[in-house]
Parts: sequence; structure tokens; C-alpha cells
Amino acid sequence: MNHQESLTQYIASFVSELVKNGVEDVVVSPGSRSTPMAMVMAEHPELRVHIHVDERSAAFFALGMAKATTNPVAILCTSGTAAANYYPAIVEAFYSRVPLIVLTADRPHELRDVGAPQAIDQIHLYGKNVKWFIEMAPPDHSDGVIRYVRSACTRAVSTAKKSPAGPVHLNFPFREPLIPQLDNPNIFALSNRKEAYMKIESGHMTLKAEEFNQMAHVLSSYEKGIIVCGPMEEEGFSKAVIGLAKKLNFPIIADPLSQLRSGYHSHSLIIDTYDSFLKNEDAKEQLKPEIIIRFGAMPVSKPLLQFLKLHQDVRQLVIDGGSGFRDPALLSTDMIYCQETLFCESLAAIVEEKEDSRFLKQWKDCNDLTKAKLKPIQHIEELSEGKIFAQLAELLPDGATVFVGNSMPIRDLDTFFHNNEKSIKVMANRGANGIDGVVSTALGAAMHSQPLYLIIGDLTFFHDLNGLIAAKLYHIPIHIIVINNNGGGIFSFLPQAEHPKNFEMLFGTPLDIDFSHSVKMFGGHYELITDWQHFSSALLSETDTFKVLEVTTNRDKNVKEHRDLWDSVSQEISRLLKG
Repeated sequence: MNHQESLTQYIASFVSELVKNGVEDVVVSPGSRSTPMAMVMAEHPELRVHIHVDERSAAFFALGMAKATTNPVAILCTSGTAAANYYPAIVEAFYSRVPLIVLTADRPHELRDVGAPQAIDQIHLYGKNVKWFIEMAPPDHSDGVIRYVRSACTRAVSTAKKSPAGPVHLNFPFREPLIPQLDNPNIFALSNRKEAYMKIESGHMTLKAEEFNQMAHVLSSYEKGIIVCGPMEEEGFSKAVIGLAKKLNFPIIADPLSQLRSGYHSHSLIIDTYDSFLKNEDAKEQLKPEIIIRFGAMPVSKPLLQFLKLHQDVRQLVIDGGSGFRDPALLSTDMIYCQETLFCESLAAIVEEKEDSRFLKQWKDCNDLTKAKLKPIQHIEELSEGKIFAQLAELLPDGATVFVGNSMPIRDLDTFFHNNEKSIKVMANRGANGIDGVVSTALGAAMHSQPLYLIIGDLTFFHDLNGLIAAKLYHIPIHIIVINNNGGGIFSFLPQAEHPKNFEMLFGTPLDIDFSHSVKMFGGHYELITDWQHFSSALLSETDTFKVLEVTTNRDKNVKEHRDLWDSVSQEISRLLKG
């Protein structure tokens, strides 16, 4: 068998195994050294191949698809700096626990470290930001190598999916000639083990029965408890945690990414305005719990984090089915490695049901009062950043997905997006909390979640304008709301704003960009929003392409608007808690 035949059989075996392990999507960035893998992938009838010429955006686009489906997505690029451009998305995937199969083509060993073009050191290129790395053997047709390539593929997909999910990296050295032999109609036929080469079973982490009984006894002994839910995507978790909270009569502090603020479940115990009322010193003291149960990553809210830090003497249980260490403030007393839904269901079945408590009523009263004091945002006539998020639950259709950018948008969502009966899914890149690749991630998610509404600031939009090419190529319908305050709005809320001398140059960073030209270049529809009626009609209008709605706001007015509302909340919370 010649080189071309060996190359083809090797790659076809790998691609077949990829599909048999459930991978349905691959994002390919064109390049020379990745030619054989790309051409073989394009031939497989069950693999959807998406082309994206910008590797940085391509990786985020794949990340978005994987986030929306929770299924691994593969990415393929050529050697050299193309692979380096994947890095930001791989970091995000690792920290947000999203499964990616990273496939990088490479120069063969004899062309490394000798000055060959597009030959960089790709061994462990992503360091500890991938769950597993393997330098694949050069292509060969021997039975042993074919078994090796199939088992490596199975292991890669299984590792990416296993909790905590995340990216894996396979590096393929290919020698020239790079063109595979594609005239064989049975290119993907497997001579043995016609299903997946091996089956890897991975169960959920759990506790022993006596440990659950002990935990139930502990929780029953506390009256003043809270449940904190950060970003969560787990099937069945909402119902399970609400069931446990009802038995314990503990309020649920629900981050907007917990998927608890929206849906057809009960919202009676869900606290959604804590970010505002926990700024108040009286609330921080009087709402002190005796025990805290925390699920998911740390929530967005800084006031909540400060509240937890203030009460570091309180027993805090962190439940993590991915056996990580999600404790950035180092406050936990118990790190419990158990699948979250299973933990809630198991405890709810055996814990004694409690009666309503004064402590629970205090949390609920603070929540209700805060909502009432935040309502004036709805009556602001000028275009306002906060009002955009306050209107979402009312305006968006049932079943919509909201993808929100970092910095101020995710914080405004936390403040103004409250409990509602619609099924609205909320997504964001909160692994590394960066502004890079957000457009591409949202477009990837929109391939599988419709309708999707992306809300981002002007800097975040600018940072990933290249990502819009995917919307043009694949006709992805998506509404993109760009909040343009001409710079980094979040810095106006930070201590840097108290030092105005070089503030605009270093932090404000006004861009003064007319985004209509960029939108037109990529074939999208652009509207500059003029008033709230215009915003509502544009948001609800159907589109068969991507539509950008630009809302211009003023940074200084935005800061004053937020602080006036928070001051109003704080004054009333103090009156409430002091009787």
C-alpha cells in the first residue's frame, strides 16, 4: 500500500470513529497541512462541515455549537500560528466546561525545529487548558495503527464529554503528498468492530446512603440557610433544586445563568434582585445565613461575593459533580463531589419538611421591595442600558435564547432580568469572562438554538467583527443588540473613574465607529434605534439574516441612573429591616 492509500485509510478510520462516537459538527479553517483531514471529512455523509477562515472566530463558533447542544464539536486547522489562534476559545471551553475536539495538523518530525515554514512547537501547545493531549503517530495502514487511531478517537471524545466536560487536543503530523485517495466509495467502511471501536462508560459521582442520611440530618438542623446557584446547564437540575429548597424552606439565590429565573417551574423561593439589595449594609448583616449550599460556578454578582466573604465563618457546602474546585474566595467548608441533580433529588427524598421561617420571609420581602424600587427603569424615556434588560422578559418570545456579553451587559442582566414564566434560556462566556469571540460563540449557538438574541457592548462587538462572516455564509438569523456607549462602560463603575486625568485614554477607549458599514460588508441588516417603540418593533421583527440593532447611550448618564436606583433600593431596604 502506497503513502496516499495509507494516509487515506488512517484518516478515514479516525473520521469514521469520530462520527460513531456522536460528533456531528466540525468547523474547518482552510490550510495546506490539514488538507487530507479536511478532504476526508467533507466526504463523510453524516458529518456537517462548517468553513470559517478566521481560526480565532472559528473556534468560538464551534464553542457556541457545543454550548447549545452539550455535544462535542471538532475544530480543524493547519499548522503554525493557525493553531495558536484557537487558544482563547480553548481557554474558555476549559473553564466553562464545554466539550471541544481540537484537531491540529502539523509538520512531520523531520521538519520541526529546522526553520521549515509554518512549523512551530505544537506539542502541548495549550498546556493545562485541555483535559488531554496526544501527539498522533504518523499515518500508516497497519492493523495496529488503525486500531490505535480508532481507540485514540474514542478516548478523545469520551474525555471531552466526561464531567467536567472540556477540550481535548490531538496533533496530527502529515507528510506530503497531502491529497487523499477519494475514489473509493467504501472509504469509511470498517473491516472489524463496525460500531464504535470501544464503549467507554462513565457514571455520575454520588455519595453513599449513610452520607446522604448524615447530610439530611445536618441540613434539617439549620433554619437560616440559603442555596446559591451559579451558571448551570444540567438536565433536570431546576426541578430538583427547587424541590430541595421547598423541603428545607431555603431561598434560592439564582444567577441569571442558572436557568432558574425563567421557566414553567415555581418561582416562589427564587431570589433574583440580590445584586441590588446586598449592596446595603443592613441587609448584609441581618440576612446572614447559618449554612450555604452552592451549585455551579461562582455567580456574576460582586455584592453576593462580598456578602459570602463577610460571613466566612458560615458553613458552606460546594456541590460539584465535575470534582473541580470552584471556590475562588476559599470559603467552602465542605467540597462535595456529587452530581448536582442527584444530590438534590436524593436529599429531598429523605430530609424532613420544614415550616416557613422568619429568615425566609426576610429574603423574600427584600426581594419584593427591591423589584418595586427598580420598576422606575421601565418608565425612562431616553434610551437606557438597564431598561433594555428590564424589558426582555416581556418582549422576547417563549423559547428564545439570550446570549449576553461580558462586562456591563451580564451585570445589567443580573440586575434587571427577573423571574418570568417564559422558557428563556440565558447563555454567556463566563469561563474566562473575556470579551473576545462573543459574536462567534453566539452565532454558533444560533445554529441550534432559535430564536437567539445577542446583547453586547460596542467594544465586544468590535473585537469579533470577523465572526459575522459565519452569519453571511450560513444565513444565520440572529438579532444582535449593540449597546454603544462609545467605550468601556464598566470602567465608569470602577475606582479608575475617580482618576479622570487619563481615564478616557486608558479605560474609556472611545472607538467612534460607524458600525453600519461593517454590517453592510457582511450582508446584514442594520438599524440605529431611535426610541423604545422602535426598539420593540425591531426586536420582534422576523429576519432571515443577521440584524444589528444599535442602541446609543451615554456612559455618565448610565452610571448616575444605576446609582440613583441602587440608592433608592438601599434606603428602603434599611427601613424594612429596621422595622
